[in-house]
Amino acid sequence: MGFIGVTLAFIMPENASTTAVKVAEAVLIPVYGKEKIESERPFKATLENGVCTVDGTLHCSDGKGGVTTTLCDGGTAEVKLSKADGRVLKMIHYK
Repeated sequence: MGFIGVTLAFIMPENASTTAVKVAEAVLIPVYGKEKIESERPFKATLENGVCTVDGTLHCSDGKGGVTTTLCDGGTAEVKLSKADGRVLKMIHYK
């Protein structure tokens, strides 16, 4: 996989989260598949100590015919990106 070349440090704060999610999805889909990754939307991006962490949302049956995102068994994708240069520092899918 080639270098994406995104510098998250220079993106306006209101757009940094959206950009980080797009970068994360771009590296996750070839590995885990489009259907799996899209099923984990919405993704949430947080920034701490120069590292942007993007996590998926786990959707589970609530036992009543609906869907819940709390008290679920399972895991989601997580990507850690360097704010300075957009490099993927870590990519994992929890079970």
